[in-house]
Amino acid sequence: MRKVQNGDTITVNYTGRLEDGTIFDSSLNEGREPLTSTLGQGQLIPGFENGLIDMIIGDTKTIEIEPENAYGNYIPEMTTIVGLNQVPESVKVGESLQGMSPNGPINVVVKEINESGVVLDANHPLAGKKLFFDLELMGIS
Repeated sequence: MRKVQNGDTITVNYTGRLEDGTIFDSSLNEGREPLTSTLGQGQLIPGFENGLIDMIIGDTKTIEIEPENAYGNYIPEMTTIVGLNQVPESVKVGESLQGMSPNGPINVVVKEINESGVVLDANHPLAGKKLFFDLELMGIS
């Protein structure tokens, strides 16, 4: 049986969960297809890719990924406060907005709205979180 190696194109079903059991993504949701990706091209988070290495078609397993091998640690300095006049009037806590940084477009999440302004967070929503993935390898090519 052939084992997954770096450089292989794989097809995998997955369900991603947080430590509290909350599912944040799954290829098993209605209308979704298994994920197909070539390992080693930086398309997937490192911990996900590493978890697939040495699997064979039909294998299932659960992997645990620390933040540094997923979306990185949460960086408090990636939050900023802007004036209420710098965001749409109807903006609500939890909404995603796109702003402009010196390096180009950046996605932010509205964390707080108060009289002094709006707190925006540019960290990835899964930054600082340990992730768990249930994997089922469907194909290797």
